[in-house]
Amino acid sequence: MNKKQKKVLIRILIAAACMLVLYLLPIDGLYSGWLKMVLYLVPYLIVGYDILLKAFKGIRNRQPFDENFLMAVASLGAIVLGRMRTGDYAEGAAVMLFYQVGELFQSVAVGKSRRNISALMDIRPDYANLEHDDGSVEKVDPDEVETGSVIVVSAGEKIPIDGIVISGHSTLDTSALTGESVPRTVREDESVISGCINQTGTLRIRTTRCFGESTASKILDLVENASSRKSRQEAFITRFARIYTPAVCYAAMALAFIPPVIRLLTGLDAQWGDWIMRALTFLVISCPCALVISIPLTFFAGIGGASRAGVLVKGSNYFEELSRVHTLVMDKTGTMTQGVFEVAGIHHAALPEDELLEYAACAEAFSTHPIALSLRRAYEKEPDPGRISDVEEISGYGVRATVDGRQIAVGNERFMQSMGLSVQPCSSVGTVVHIAVDHVYCGHILIADKIKPHASQAIQELKELGVDSTVMLTGDRKETAQAVAQEVGISDVFAELLPADKVEKLEALLRSKPHGTTLAFVGDGINDAPVLSRADVGIAMGALGSDAAIEAADIVLMDDDPLKIAKAIRISRKCLRIAYENIIFAIAIKFICLVLGALGLASMWLAIFADVGVMVLAVLNAIRALRVKHL
Repeated sequence: MNKKQKKVLIRILIAAACMLVLYLLPIDGLYSGWLKMVLYLVPYLIVGYDILLKAFKGIRNRQPFDENFLMAVASLGAIVLGRMRTGDYAEGAAVMLFYQVGELFQSVAVGKSRRNISALMDIRPDYANLEHDDGSVEKVDPDEVETGSVIVVSAGEKIPIDGIVISGHSTLDTSALTGESVPRTVREDESVISGCINQTGTLRIRTTRCFGESTASKILDLVENASSRKSRQEAFITRFARIYTPAVCYAAMALAFIPPVIRLLTGLDAQWGDWIMRALTFLVISCPCALVISIPLTFFAGIGGASRAGVLVKGSNYFEELSRVHTLVMDKTGTMTQGVFEVAGIHHAALPEDELLEYAACAEAFSTHPIALSLRRAYEKEPDPGRISDVEEISGYGVRATVDGRQIAVGNERFMQSMGLSVQPCSSVGTVVHIAVDHVYCGHILIADKIKPHASQAIQELKELGVDSTVMLTGDRKETAQAVAQEVGISDVFAELLPADKVEKLEALLRSKPHGTTLAFVGDGINDAPVLSRADVGIAMGALGSDAAIEAADIVLMDDDPLKIAKAIRISRKCLRIAYENIIFAIAIKFICLVLGALGLASMWLAIFADVGVMVLAVLNAIRALRVKHL
């Protein structure tokens, strides 16, 4: 609770104590009525002076119709009528007291939501340790660090700016960015992003961006500006409040004057006090706080809860689109697969598998081809150049080299056939690297892009959520794409597509989707920017640090786990469900109480519940949107 909230709480407690004393204190005599009114005005003004001031400013600015005006008129009117009718002023003071209780509760709830977002998005660095040419280190503002500078990040410090590790080895806590608690290990020549916390060793990092363009800055800007893109529910409530508030004010005025005038014209007692009291009760009931506060708070909390789970939503309007997804289109590489080629198997080896892999890695020691890199990674050692000689790279075929005096040939099937060797075919999907040692065929190594561990589970969860159509668009070979799709459970596959072909295919899918549903595209955000922009909802997966993803996508999943797609849909549906619950609940209760108030069957105490009570219940329901951990 901040200082402002504490001050309001103190005022509420003082006013409540004063009202309790006045209720218990016997005041008799000729001036007891006036004395009571003056005494009750003390707690009333203590707790409500700011509301009266806001109402006065609204009238002065010719914008009177808001909740402050409603509360000021209703509470002052109740006090005046108390003087005229019963001599009881408690109702008028209680209206203001309980209204302020509700306002305080709402303020605390919003503050809680903001603190949750601030805590889970606590990635903005306070400083950077800039290393100068002479080796000295100076603590500076991150804005002062230029691209290409060297910064030093010690254990326990946040990485302030994106860059590449030039020395050091450590583990990074990425939970504030991805929602995952598993630390990431980094070494020299690996890229790191701002917002992560360095857990163990000291890192020296050469910056690749300025602070304003770093990942942390972009993520914070995205979350902070998400509220500017409103959902249809929020837009409806804004329009509703503009029309509703003046309408109920005029209705209350009509209720206060028209029935008494009619009674006078028909020769009956006008009963002015009774009808004015009904009108004031009507005003208190009609206050739209529950809707005006709880609906934006629901989406604000939903965005915060999603951020906590590693799902960045650019605006609450995308929650609605995401909740209606029927067709999910996705890329293959980097979305369903890891996007890193690795050795998937060694088959038909005439030599020990380790020895065969060693020969292949040594022969490919000087190549920069992705397959060569995957062979060296699998070998897990740096080949000794002294063991390797007579390296000959034959374009389109493979590599010949002498390793430890033995003739090694590594390449495709055509390469082996050109040497008069027959090969063993491979039934698995992937790139096959055949190996011959001293002109003898010794087996082959399968290089494949591994499917992500949770890919199959993710597709199954999406189907359980009602995503009936799952489609893969990829530029990869048809056989490889079909094998991946079959393994993970994707319905339709379109392979060997150029970027322009993907957009064309997406257009066709958009035309064929069921009416009232949306189509979402999930990609890595770098090569798929045109398709991300064209889909109803563009979802960039594992796009930390990717400019293209953050610019083109509507929703950014901050790690590579495909399960986050289903989680994002569940979060959106929960948020929409809570918003509709609050809208239906608040309008239904208010309508019933308004009818009762107009008929004279509702007291001021019921009016207080219809305003403050409904608002408190709606706000309590709204902050449930923060809780997305087990979705």
